Amino acid sequence: MDNLRLILFFSLAFILMMIWQAWEKDYGPKPQIAATTTTQSAASNSTPSSIPTTAVPGTESSSTAVPVISSNSVVPQSASATPLSVPSVSVKTDLYTMEIGTVGGNIRKVFLNKYPASLGDKKNSFQLMKPDIPDLFVAQSGLIGGEGSSAPSHETPYQVSANSFTMADGQDELQVDLFWTSPDGVKVTKRFTYHRGTYLVTVQHMVENGSDKPWVGREYRQLMRTPPESKGATSKLIYTYTGGAIYSEENKYEKIKFDAMEESKLERSVKGGWIAMLQHYFLGAWIPPQDQQGTFYTNTLPGNRYVLGAYTPSVSVASGSGYNFTTGFVASPKLQDELKAISKGLDLSVDYGWLTVIAQPIFWLLKHIQAVVVNWGLSIILLTLLIKLAFFKLSEASYKSMANMRRMTPRIQALKDRFGEDKTRLNAAMMELYKKEKINPLGGCLPILVQIPVFISLYWVLLESVEMRQAPFIFWIEDLATKDPYFVLPLIMGITMFIQQKLNPAPPDPMQAKIMMALPFVFTVFFAFFPSGLVLYWVTNNTLSIAQQWYITRQIENATAKS
Repeated sequence: MDNLRLILFFSLAFILMMIWQAWEKDYGPKPQIAATTTTQSAASNSTPSSIPTTAVPGTESSSTAVPVISSNSVVPQSASATPLSVPSVSVKTDLYTMEIGTVGGNIRKVFLNKYPASLGDKKNSFQLMKPDIPDLFVAQSGLIGGEGSSAPSHETPYQVSANSFTMADGQDELQVDLFWTSPDGVKVTKRFTYHRGTYLVTVQHMVENGSDKPWVGREYRQLMRTPPESKGATSKLIYTYTGGAIYSEENKYEKIKFDAMEESKLERSVKGGWIAMLQHYFLGAWIPPQDQQGTFYTNTLPGNRYVLGAYTPSVSVASGSGYNFTTGFVASPKLQDELKAISKGLDLSVDYGWLTVIAQPIFWLLKHIQAVVVNWGLSIILLTLLIKLAFFKLSEASYKSMANMRRMTPRIQALKDRFGEDKTRLNAAMMELYKKEKINPLGGCLPILVQIPVFISLYWVLLESVEMRQAPFIFWIEDLATKDPYFVLPLIMGITMFIQQKLNPAPPDPMQAKIMMALPFVFTVFFAFFPSGLVLYWVTNNTLSIAQQWYITRQIENATAKS
């Protein structure tokens, strides 16, 4: 009976989680790429008209609210090299291989050098951003001129001094400059500064007002992407979030889903914070200066393109003066420590949901175990052992209840034979028996309920942690984030589940007994498509549970035999 409750409790928790994920999938956005949308016109920044100007936030014309930059402001120095006209600029650092379009200076392609595109691929790096449908994902930024001031937007052609830049060995910083000059003498240098060992890129629009009148304008940054067409290596049974997210001190971490962008446009004044587009294991984000008051906004464009952006207040730059707009850009794996160091709250993009308060300590412990054993699979096993030890006393109470129920099986069967189909008298007799033997049939419920949040938290830790991606365990398990290629772990999981059933009394109801017999098979098929790291946890937990339950059952049976 208690074994039935144990499995049903975990099954219920798991099924509820699956139902929620299915709801997200069914009622989330399901946009279809229009047949008339061409890849070139929808995504490429090769021409200024490739992206509609409706993607650009509006600008205020009022000059009364515009701060004036004094004449002693620092003026950026223009490069002396001869500008080139090329479609894009290639940038290679220790962490990035990136393509920046000369139209708008937009980040069109991002490859993460430390992350192979697929397991065993030593030539190709994982591509996080690309300007083509499907799975379009680009980062754009520009200036909006006000009161007759001209400014380069994300559709404006720039010039460059070279078509490729490489961070040399021993070089800690790399600068990539793009140049634009207006007919009236306003010069803008768009500078990307890369630093060795970090995914944070500093992006600047350096305005040099060489005109004879004040220059007025603001900077904007935005991320544009289409909904994903494929789930990649993740099983279709597993839900992972792809969409927007924002962070502010007032509202903390918030998801901005694609369908929410369609329903209403975001327009929110925020100090500092960040905006991001998330996907499983990776993100792209713009990070404004934390002391800067700005505005977060969303937009939707033809071709099922969704825009999440931020723009600054307007500034006025006096003739002969300069002003630098500065922001941070990140396109990276969701490495919590690194993201936390880059900006407050950015580590929350590793989304453990409402169980974050439990999941984060579990991940912290898992990470420290891995630092010692240098194997994520072994770390999962040791973590499961530690969790099992932490709940040993609670589990002991549950297993004692099960063992006592098992001991009562012959007497309960005798009562069933005696009372037949008279359920009322049978239940009364069973309750009298429990009372006489001092057995609480519900004694195993509380320990199970306490452990369920920990189980679900660990599920999210193993699902969301990029550290599991392409992490090997032993022999045939070369990637803990994908299913077992030979289904060995799911099969072992099914066997351990069957053994657990045999250690407990069969349910008195024949229908329940049949359901219990079918569960190991059902769960084996179900888990066959789950990431092997999750199945490894379940196998380890089942094995430890069997050992603990067998030990406790033997103790009770021996004590009964002696008495």
